[in-house]
Amino acid sequence: MALAKIIKYEGDNETFVWKSPIEDFNTMSQLIVHQSQEAVFFKNGQALDLFEAGRYTLDTQNIPLIRRFLNLPTGMKTPFHCEVYFINKAQQMAIKWGTDSQVQYMEPTYKFPLQIGASGEMSLSVRDSRRLLVKLIGTETGLTQNGLVAQFRSFLMSKIKPYIAHTMQNATYSIFEVDAHMDEFSESLKVALTPDFLEYGISLDQFFVTTIAKPDGETAYEKFKDIYIRQYSDIAAAQIQQKVDIIEQETEARKLVIESEAIAKKRTQEGYTYQQERGFDVAEKVAENEAVGEFTNMGVGLGTMAGVGGAVGGMVGGMMNDAVGQSISPNYNNVQDNSLEAFKIKLEKLKIMKDSGLISDEEFNVEKQKLLSSL
Repeated sequence: MALAKIIKYEGDNETFVWKSPIEDFNTMSQLIVHQSQEAVFFKNGQALDLFEAGRYTLDTQNIPLIRRFLNLPTGMKTPFHCEVYFINKAQQMAIKWGTDSQVQYMEPTYKFPLQIGASGEMSLSVRDSRRLLVKLIGTETGLTQNGLVAQFRSFLMSKIKPYIAHTMQNATYSIFEVDAHMDEFSESLKVALTPDFLEYGISLDQFFVTTIAKPDGETAYEKFKDIYIRQYSDIAAAQIQQKVDIIEQETEARKLVIESEAIAKKRTQEGYTYQQERGFDVAEKVAENEAVGEFTNMGVGLGTMAGVGGAVGGMVGGMMNDAVGQSISPNYNNVQDNSLEAFKIKLEKLKIMKDSGLISDEEFNVEKQKLLSSL
């Protein structure tokens, strides 16, 4: 019987598990395990000794489980029967996955039944060689990346669909915002799937959702989309209108400031103050009042102007008051200050000054009291 000398595997990196065709070898054979590999000895379907990266001379000293199993004496050169599986522990990347149908879930805000599909890529590596061999291999001679995906397809679909529904129902983002939260969505699914893969000795190193299939054209989805768009468009329109209103108010306020500055500059150039301008307005208003007579209006108006219009106003007002007084009565200069006619004229002047804002209510009452006291 031919005795094997070297047992090793140098195949492609897409193979997870490879069974050596050499099953009969003696205790002096060489076992070579490369980096990112492990070798597991099987006997009668039982996983026995495990070898990590390195070069091993197979004898009864470094395969103790087989020694006990076969009860081989030390130094025995006769061949014995044993199966050797090589496990590639390197990370297998770009393994594609996808839901075979859309997943239905209940939208949490408006309680719409929605459907969503997803696909992407994942990266896997072997975490527990013995567990993988016992759970998946059985009597198979190997396991490739495609073979693993085929074996895991139904398993993955049974797990990932409820995880997608649960994630979407509890997410802080809606189906219309999921594209912007793809990393968060992917991580949630990875966390949920990791324990399931570990049950088979597989580590789920990376898990990416790259495509989201939305149910465009479906009645509930289109209705929900319309509500969503109108909600945010109405808010956006209100915010824009608010900004426009603020701009218009600021514009009007600025116009008032500019107009006020122009009026103030005009007063400065023409040599009068705001109070003097108000006095001129009062005089004009009194002059237009036809209820008390033409001469009385002129006397009161110009008399008031005498108090607010400066020296010139006082001079003109005084002359007109004299003229008005003489026109009312030939003996005007002899009328006593406490006469009823004089009281009416002065009281009317005070009232016009108060209404025009030239004197306060308190000042008006004080002066009125003085007039009443003089009667």
